[in-house]
Amino acid sequence: MIDIVRNYRVGTEYVYALRKVSLTIQQGEFVALMGPSGSGKSTLMNLLGCLDTPTSGEYWLNGNDVSKLDDNALAEIRNREIGFVFQTFNLLPRSSALENVMLPQIYAGVTKAKRIERATEVLLDVRLEDRMHHKPNELSGGQRQRVAVARALVNKPSIILADEPTGNLDSKTSHEIMGLIEHIHKAGNTIVLVTHEEDIAMHAHRIVRLLDGEIYSDEMNQNIRTVSFYQHEN
Repeated sequence: MIDIVRNYRVGTEYVYALRKVSLTIQQGEFVALMGPSGSGKSTLMNLLGCLDTPTSGEYWLNGNDVSKLDDNALAEIRNREIGFVFQTFNLLPRSSALENVMLPQIYAGVTKAKRIERATEVLLDVRLEDRMHHKPNELSGGQRQRVAVARALVNKPSIILADEPTGNLDSKTSHEIMGLIEHIHKAGNTIVLVTHEEDIAMHAHRIVRLLDGEIYSDEMNQNIRTVSFYQHEN
């Protein structure tokens, strides 16, 4: 990202959400974005996830300038390059865990046999092999978030964006999910985690803090907190 500006018009007022933000995230990094409400972190995440376009500036993702693409091209980039994990899980209530995980592959045009094979693979990786045919209301909050993580991974994206992924979970389950996110980072995935919780951000290797639409600190984390995903029970 180079000199990214994002302004919004609200009535007759202009809101300056981001003010010439420049940020480089290397492949394989684990970065936390932090900041108080109104700092610009959600706007920055929306731009990183190609859910929005900047007022000015450039955003290069895997060698492509995506800052000037139209909505259809952005949708294709999102499906191919970006995996999303949301605080509210965003699962289809009438679909099984397997069907929810397969969904991004349908948009990508993957054959049904390949969809089932790949979705099963990632559900095994998040240790939900015995819950694949359960619907979201038959799963715990932690299990639902693990389904969401599997869905984010299914198309082998360039970047995983996790927006407050532990916000709806108790502390024990939060540790489990952070252990899973560490696990997928160690497997080579690039992770960008948006959080307002300091203890959650401490799992990241680099912490970027925003204030009033600007980056005011960008530092490597010297006190990385780690937890093993495999020490938790279902």
